[in-house]
Amino acid sequence: MREEIVIRKALPADIPHIQNIALETWHDTYDDLIPREVQDKFLAEAYSDERMPGRIERTSLFVAEENGEVVGFANFFFKNPQQAELGAVYIYPQAQGRKIGSRLLRAGIQEKNSLEKIYVEVEKENYAGMAFYYAKGFELLEEFEEELFGHKLQTTRMVLHL
Repeated sequence: MREEIVIRKALPADIPHIQNIALETWHDTYDDLIPREVQDKFLAEAYSDERMPGRIERTSLFVAEENGEVVGFANFFFKNPQQAELGAVYIYPQAQGRKIGSRLLRAGIQEKNSLEKIYVEVEKENYAGMAFYYAKGFELLEEFEEELFGHKLQTTRMVLHL
């Protein structure tokens, strides 16, 4: 059976799928880097039932469906017509490596034809994430330390010039 991937804007009915993808992806990516309780605090806040409807309304939130099942999402926050912050590109671990992340990134780029730059922040030791962004043409801007619920992170800030 041929796998069909559809990228579309997120709907309120997608919220439980987005929350589950964020949870599974964070645990898969960060279990060796960030304590589970810190991950869960962040996810409970960032992807809460109260916060998610606003994300759908006020940001550009795309989902990727594979054979009708939501398997990934990307969230873009537009600072102005020329600049966006890429808050997330998360894909179920078992669906990674199929160009879904690339298609989600392209959907955000195509959202505004005036877009000149996309910024993203990535944990320095998230090697798969760093490799993805470098492969898409992102360049390193800076590295800095930040704190997430008492846990220190080594964060990289990257930019893609369009």
